[in-house]
Amino acid sequence: MMAAAPAASLNGIGKAETLMQVGSTPTGVPFTFLDTASGTIQGMMVDLIHAVGDDLNFKVQIQPMGFSSLIPALTSGKIEIISAAMSASPERAKVVDFTDQVYAYGEGAIVPSEDKAAYPSIQAMQGYRVGAQVGTRYLDLLQKSGVFSEVRSYETIADIITDVAAGRLQAGFGDGPILGYQFSHASYPKVRLVGEYKPFVVGPVNIGVRKGQEALVTRMNATIAKFKSDGTLAKILAKWNLPASAS
Repeated sequence: MMAAAPAASLNGIGKAETLMQVGSTPTGVPFTFLDTASGTIQGMMVDLIHAVGDDLNFKVQIQPMGFSSLIPALTSGKIEIISAAMSASPERAKVVDFTDQVYAYGEGAIVPSEDKAAYPSIQAMQGYRVGAQVGTRYLDLLQKSGVFSEVRSYETIADIITDVAAGRLQAGFGDGPILGYQFSHASYPKVRLVGEYKPFVVGPVNIGVRKGQEALVTRMNATIAKFKSDGTLAKILAKWNLPASAS
């Protein structure tokens, strides 16, 4: 792994090309995921940060890591940027500076395929034993909702799907677009994605940097605004079959 760029160089973007270490997850398809054919991290947020780097004259080196490791890696200096399916929640904003919103979505729900009931909201799951991914913005809110008998935390969506399929959970929650992509590209005969479910929590997707990098955030925000107006962001979303707006 290449050494992290000195913090001072981050405010000099545009003067000389800089190599930026970017944290992304291998399990957040279609936002970020490990492409087994190339052995590299690919996805919407990877394409976006490369496009931002091209616009701001910095190169990107993607560092794969688990979602829960992203913020510790950023604050410890192992990476300079987080580009993944992460939102600027109030708690995260205490330790990370975020760009403006680049996308928005909510959680999706899965249940055993033999369960044919309708689940338009979490209220229809009163007393259920459910699971959600650690580090997601909705895990804590689901635990505090008072709806469920138990909310278990999991490292990956794959683990949640496994436990729903095995009957250890009555329902599971994961990022809506990620679940949608997975269920459209793979067969899960014992689990179904709840099509009528409306998210309990809808939040933005943002790019994150370490505290104190105001100049970098300002430049990134200008580029993101340009990408929204000139169609660059829409093209990246379309490549990964993501709608312009999600809820």
